Formats: sequence, structure tokens, C-alpha cells
Amino acid sequence: MSHFVCIDDYERHALANLPPMIKDYYRSGAGEELTLRLNKEAFRKLRIRPKVLTNVSKRDISTTILGERISMPLGVSPTAMQRMAHPDGECANVKAAGGAKTIFTLSTLSTSSLEEVAEASPEAIKWFQLYVYFDRNVTRDLVRRAERAGFKALVLTVDTPMFGDRRRDIRNKFALPKHLRLANFEGLLSQKINSASDGSGLSEYVANLFDDSLSWKDVAWLKSITKLPIVLKGILTAEDALLAVEHGASAILVSNHGARQIDSVPASIEALPEIVRAVGDKVEVYLDGGVSQGTDVLKALALGARMVFFGRPMLWGLVHDGEKGARKVLEMMRREIDVAFALSGCSSIKDVTRDMVVHESQYSRL
Repeated sequence: MSHFVCIDDYERHALANLPPMIKDYYRSGAGEELTLRLNKEAFRKLRIRPKVLTNVSKRDISTTILGERISMPLGVSPTAMQRMAHPDGECANVKAAGGAKTIFTLSTLSTSSLEEVAEASPEAIKWFQLYVYFDRNVTRDLVRRAERAGFKALVLTVDTPMFGDRRRDIRNKFALPKHLRLANFEGLLSQKINSASDGSGLSEYVANLFDDSLSWKDVAWLKSITKLPIVLKGILTAEDALLAVEHGASAILVSNHGARQIDSVPASIEALPEIVRAVGDKVEVYLDGGVSQGTDVLKALALGARMVFFGRPMLWGLVHDGEKGARKVLEMMRREIDVAFALSGCSSIKDVTRDMVVHESQYSRL
């Protein structure tokens, strides 16, 4: 494809060029993939109510997140094992995010280490997504390394006592290609995922090493060992959002893990309003899941998200052209967000209001 005009173009190119096992790992969801479809379909069921004659000649789509000025309300979610998409993997992705002056989130299960990513783009605003291991010393060491490497926040994934029923990975007996490793670890922790005995190597890795007894007390433990702000990723209900506030979270990332954990949960954008209503302005609320257009970002902002993140589109950009492809994806989205702001009558984030987005059912009743 010679000219890419939207994220879907990058996705089609990537899916046509990736090996089947890797393609299925990146694109798949859990179970029957109902929630995977919902993540995008739910955005399509929302209607924008634009304001007109508002003078949008001077627009500013920047925002402030955990005290840092960000060039646009879109950042990069954690996605694992990015060197399967391109040899430069996470290092290319963080350079793209740094160049775009937005947030890059590194996965615990990355194929580039914390230190490599920090060195690749010292100026980028970097967050570290964290899993909690049975051996708390492993987790403590990751936190210390993130601090030393200049990461600005920890993103604790709270929806993963074990990995979901990812049927494509099981059918493919997914394993990390032999030439790659989980770069944040040494020895068995770095290589165990390179083989699968009777199913997904990733699921076996998680079952053996992730702590399925994780509870709210572990959020308190994490707060006790770091001064970095803690973002809780994977919250989908108002009740859990209130508990997150109670236990000292700095922010909530409304997410269903890319629809990869339990199928039939709501799309992230469906869960967002109740969480925003529950926590008010006590903590910042972000969203990921299903985002692939500038209008998606506008809709999430209108429903109360302060920041929006996406992961898979950055992988599609990497497959296309490494760092250059990832940069193009971010700049394409920046243009789309700017156009969405202008055509909906918004000159800045503060102009995006709740009454600008309604469910399609409001019009079907007419």
C-alpha cells in the first residue's frame, strides 16, 4: 500500500505481513472476542453534537497529565514484546512518543529493557507498566530500576491474576521467537516464554510467576516502596474506582486489557462514564481500548477521560516502518484530533463538554 490515510491502513498492512503466530498474538482477544469487537463498535454508537460558529482559528490540543505538559491527549499504552513487530521494538516506539511529546508506557514483558528504553529517548515522558510477581523481590527490583531510569509513573495492571482464555495463542502454541527474550529479566524469567508445552507459552509463564493472590493491600505495599505516582490499569466499575481512590491511586486507567482478559466485559468507553461520576476530580481518569481515530479521542474526552491511550496502532506503525512508522501513526492521530476539535467547535480541551456526545439511541427514539 503506497499511501496510508488512516490507522486501518496500517493495520491491514501489518496483518498481511506478520507471521501468523505473531499476528494472532497482537490482534486477538479473549474467548469469542465479543469485547474485542465491542471496543470499537461502542465508539461507533456514540454521536457527536458539534458546536458551530465558535471561532476555532487558534487551537491548542495540549493537556497536563500528573503535572506534566503533554502535546496532545493521546499517549502510548503498554504492549508486550514489540521486537516481534520490528527489530527496534520498544526503543523505536519510545523515540516516536518522545518526538511527539507524549507519554510512552513500557510493558513489564518488553523485549527491550528499562535501561535500553531510557537510553533510546531520555527526553520522553516514560511510564512503566508493572505486574506483581510471586517473588516480591522481583517486583521491587523492577520498581527500583524504573526509578533509576527516570520513569515518571508506575502503571499497575490490576486485572491479571492470570491471563485470559486467548484461544488464538493456545491454537498457535504461542511462544516468544527464539532470538528474543524478556529483556527486563535474566535467566529463566527472560527465556521461559520461548517454549510452550501444551498451549500458550505466555499463559504458562504467567501462571507460574504472577501472583494470583494480589489484593488491595498490595497497592498499599507498592505505595510503601516508591514515591512514584501509581496509575491503576484495568478498572471497569465505579466500586473499584472508589477503592482505587481510597487506597491512594494517583490515577485510574479505564481498560479491559485490549479485551484480552475476560470476554463479555463492557467496552472501555462504555465503562468510562460511571467511573468518572464516581470519582469526580479526586483522581485523573484515563482510557484505552478500541481507539483508532481522532473522533474516538474526542468522544472519550467528552465522557470524562483526561487522557486517552492506544497500543495496537503503534505496533502496526512499527511493522510498517519502525520508528518512522510509529511517528507517522502518532502524527496522523494528532491531525485527526485537531480536525475533530475544529469541526466540533473546540479550541482546547476545556471546550470539550459532556453534552457533546450522546448514545445513538437518543436519535432512534425520534
